[in-house]
Amino acid sequence: MNGRAAERLRSGHLWVYASDVESITLPDAGPGGIDGPSALVTVGDHRGLLLGTALYSPASQIALRMVSREAIDEAAWLELLEARLRRAIARRRPLLDEENDACRLCFSEADELPGVVADKYGGLLILQLLTKGLLAAGVRERCVRVLREELTPAAIWERPDARVRELEGLPAPNPEPLWFAGPAKAVASTQFRLNGLAFHYDANAGQKTGAFLDQRMNYAAAREWARRLGAANPGFEGRALDVFCYQGGFALHLAQVCRQVTGIDASRASLEVAERNLEANRACLAAQVEWIEAGAFEILRDWSAAGKRFDAIVLDPPAFAKTKRAVAGALRGYKELNLRALLMANPGGLLVSCSCSHHVAWADLEGAVASAAADAGRRVRLLERRGAAPDHPVVLNLPETEYLKCLVLEVE
Repeated sequence: MNGRAAERLRSGHLWVYASDVESITLPDAGPGGIDGPSALVTVGDHRGLLLGTALYSPASQIALRMVSREAIDEAAWLELLEARLRRAIARRRPLLDEENDACRLCFSEADELPGVVADKYGGLLILQLLTKGLLAAGVRERCVRVLREELTPAAIWERPDARVRELEGLPAPNPEPLWFAGPAKAVASTQFRLNGLAFHYDANAGQKTGAFLDQRMNYAAAREWARRLGAANPGFEGRALDVFCYQGGFALHLAQVCRQVTGIDASRASLEVAERNLEANRACLAAQVEWIEAGAFEILRDWSAAGKRFDAIVLDPPAFAKTKRAVAGALRGYKELNLRALLMANPGGLLVSCSCSHHVAWADLEGAVASAAADAGRRVRLLERRGAAPDHPVVLNLPETEYLKCLVLEVE
């Protein structure tokens, strides 16, 4: 590989892009290897100095993902995989309690397991293997064994990611469960709890692995700030708006402290789950809650022009910038959303503005919100900068792990 890639690895990063690979020699698969060449390759710099061992993905722009700083074989890799997965689960155990029985158990590169994602939703575990280098025989079996031994789940399912499958050239996973307890049919749906609230989960539906666990603590923060601002502001009427509400995460948390909550999403299927979640929590919610199926940009434009007002607004859009080239367009989108929200925010109200695009930096997001505030003629006071929940750790050597950004703002 070239010197630029070698320096990146020496600084602690784990990726080598295909454009940085100068030459590659693939060893034949040994016993237990994948069909064709081995998934593991030894990595050296342009001078031939050893940099370690990586998983090779021939179709991906990320050609190599480092798994060791030494030369190891597949047997040693499987032992590392098991040890790292157990260690990742051990880090999350303190996050699980009676009010929270869901979390990300393994976060890919952040847990030194590139491409391996595992989530817990109550008694169901979801596994994702997101790079072709993980298709070696034994990887899936080892992951399942560790998950079974550490967590005794009701069932383990493998869930695909359509976009990653295309980028990585991955086959569709087996639709059958990887494992399930008991002689009956495997359970595919359940309820899980976040911050004391119940949420429906279906292993065969929804985005990502099915829910947005990374927002767990931001849900709670939005609820707490709405409570605080409501207590401090006599004009706070308790009307809240959750834009891109998906299955109701922010909306239901706000409904514990607000009088009226509206959730907007373009997906009817998501709103149907949100309604199920509302019914599951009806006894502990103070607000009237309604769901509206609509495109966010259009309805916010109409409502802001019509003079609609809210005391708490959450903007949690999907990733607008999946590549660097998309950043400029993404920032225009963020500015427009925040402009419309600021035009509808009551004085002393709350605005929670999120971005889950790694390529959009903190300064970019804050600049978009500041520009929107200037155009709206509003002042915004920063209450908090927040990121993903601790089960989605940020590794400083891997800037890609810091993708979720959440601004908590008071609007004057």
